[in-house]
Amino acid sequence: MQYCNNCILPDTRPNLTLDNAGICNACNSYLKRPEIDWKSRQRELETIIQETLKLGKDYDCLIPVSGGKDSTWQTIKCLEMGLKPLALTWRPPGRTLIGQKNLDNLISLGVDHIDFTVNPKIEKYLTLRAFKEYGASAIPMHLAIFSIPLRIAMQMSIPLIIYGENSATEYGGHKSDIGNSELDERWIKTYGVTQGTTALDWIDGVVNSRDLAAYNAPDQKQLKQLGIRSIFLGHFLEWDPRTTRDVAIANGFTVSETGPLTGYYNFADIDDDFISIHHWMKWYKFGFTRAFDNLSLDIRKGMVTREKALNIIQKLGDQTPNISIDRFCEFIEIEENMLNQIIENFRNPDIWKKNKSGVWEIPNFIIPDWDWK
Repeated sequence: MQYCNNCILPDTRPNLTLDNAGICNACNSYLKRPEIDWKSRQRELETIIQETLKLGKDYDCLIPVSGGKDSTWQTIKCLEMGLKPLALTWRPPGRTLIGQKNLDNLISLGVDHIDFTVNPKIEKYLTLRAFKEYGASAIPMHLAIFSIPLRIAMQMSIPLIIYGENSATEYGGHKSDIGNSELDERWIKTYGVTQGTTALDWIDGVVNSRDLAAYNAPDQKQLKQLGIRSIFLGHFLEWDPRTTRDVAIANGFTVSETGPLTGYYNFADIDDDFISIHHWMKWYKFGFTRAFDNLSLDIRKGMVTREKALNIIQKLGDQTPNISIDRFCEFIEIEENMLNQIIENFRNPDIWKKNKSGVWEIPNFIIPDWDWK
């Protein structure tokens, strides 16, 4: 494993690459931010808004929301720009109490809202199968959040879908994708965390195409013909997790008083218990945790030094999400020992080795005195 010389992310992270100076593409993208003409981008957004308003639709835009700080920020910005949005949520089977509270708060800002629940039998089956085959519990979630909004927009003639940040820009991506303003089918396949699959790839002897309708995104050509486009709001308005947090808190958003479920932030990844399972698997597959992501963002902004970030990582440890594990096992109906067997199938042998004591460790880990026990 090689680590970025500026932040703490390793080159095992999907879509992250290091240049000759050992700086990752996510850091290089951030370093170029001062060169961005944000006023020009805001004017471009205003043009999009005006063109949308002229259409005179019942809903000007659709916002995929979880109730988190980013989707709260998106909703506030859309209302400030005079849009009439429809907020839409894929209802996670592991929704937390604070997640429901924050979603209720988002709706109270003044929007119509759909809480879309997928057939729990189908979702349970697909989640377990995805976890067994890919070690990825969140494939159904990502299929849903990139499909349901498109289907609803088509059915309700909503011309604009507004997502948050472009993860290729913020966390590392191909040069051609960094700075993109629109979300399309190719972007979803590369960055949508679906292992490159579509709903039709999951058809088997148990579920058919109708069972998977909620996960099956419409054809992009059809969307274009209907004049429906999906944009990243973070392309036009500078995205920063602490800024979106502050805006959200000022409008009723609640952070976690007991700390984060996973990672470093107590204001992110708190609306769904099962998202911590998704992030936990990074440890086995790629040798880093969600906290590496969070702290790398803070390093780029100069809010924490690289040395201090590593000290924080060491204190946090691998953040095994025991409470979430119990709830996740209950949902997919397996014993924890079976869960652990599945996890071991996805421990990456290219980075994990057993030491003389038979304990798994990562040679040349970024923190030399890590407690592997």
